[in-house]
Amino acid sequence: MRMLLIAQMDTESANRSVAEGTMEKLVGEIVDQLKPEAAYFTPRDGQRSCLMVFDMQDSAQMPPLTEPLFRAGAKVSLQPVMNLDELRTGLGALKH
Repeated sequence: MRMLLIAQMDTESANRSVAEGTMEKLVGEIVDQLKPEAAYFTPRDGQRSCLMVFDMQDSAQMPPLTEPLFRAGAKVSLQPVMNLDELRTGLGALKH
């Protein structure tokens, strides 16, 4: 299932990670694990944030995917999302 992961880093923790040079490693490990079809990095609500769209095969993937972010002090959310083709398929299924 296509999922949207949003991680918002605690500013103090993120500042420390940037200063220590560990932010790039954390992001790299997450990208390597998720293999996202899209990844974006932006300030959101005044915090460093990343938004990644990836394919989740099984809900049991949630703990290993999110734990590194939680340990880094991030607020994490996951939600299913659709692309335009999937929306069209879903809407087409509503036709009687």
